[in-house]
Amino acid sequence: MSKSFSDNNFQYKTMTLTGQGQVSAVPNTVIIRLGVQTTGDNLVEIQSENAQKIQAIIQALQRMGITDVKTFQYSIDKIYDYENGRQVDRGYSVRDILEIKTNNINMAGNIIDTAVNMGANVVDLISFDVSNKDLYYKQALNFAVQNAIQKSKSISMNLGIKTNPIPVHITENSSLPIQPYQAFQREVAATPILPGNLQIEARVTVEFIY
Repeated sequence: MSKSFSDNNFQYKTMTLTGQGQVSAVPNTVIIRLGVQTTGDNLVEIQSENAQKIQAIIQALQRMGITDVKTFQYSIDKIYDYENGRQVDRGYSVRDILEIKTNNINMAGNIIDTAVNMGANVVDLISFDVSNKDLYYKQALNFAVQNAIQKSKSISMNLGIKTNPIPVHITENSSLPIQPYQAFQREVAATPILPGNLQIEARVTVEFIY
């Protein structure tokens, strides 16, 4: 939409356009959330069983050189079922999820297989990321501005405007994505794990005068 824009003794028209930029990045970090879920009637026993399996997973990962491991979730839930309209006690469920992070993304499949061999029966998340994401986002942001400028030049040419529109106000419409790619899994994953490329996008709104 056009409108008048006054600057001292001059009066300009304006146009407002959007621009979009995209950068493809190769991930160099993988985050995996996996663990053990144990059910049973005796809470003390299943807690102990769960803890033994988690400790075995941690030790196996340490032998692989994976040291960035922390507890992401630990929960104890009472399990109930219903039969003929009556609530039936089915015992307890203990869930312990680890978050594993490494810059060696080629080890993702081995990490999962090793954890499964040690007793893991839950894989909640595989997330690929880049450590210098801000740099890629700034590149995408520049491309978004350039995209809006190219649009303004194309429009001015079609309108017969002799001078190129001048950008006077730029609004950033996007924010730096935290996790550009996530793969959620309900069951244990099998190797190989393929990260692919991450698409980092930026969008802007630019106001031009002409």
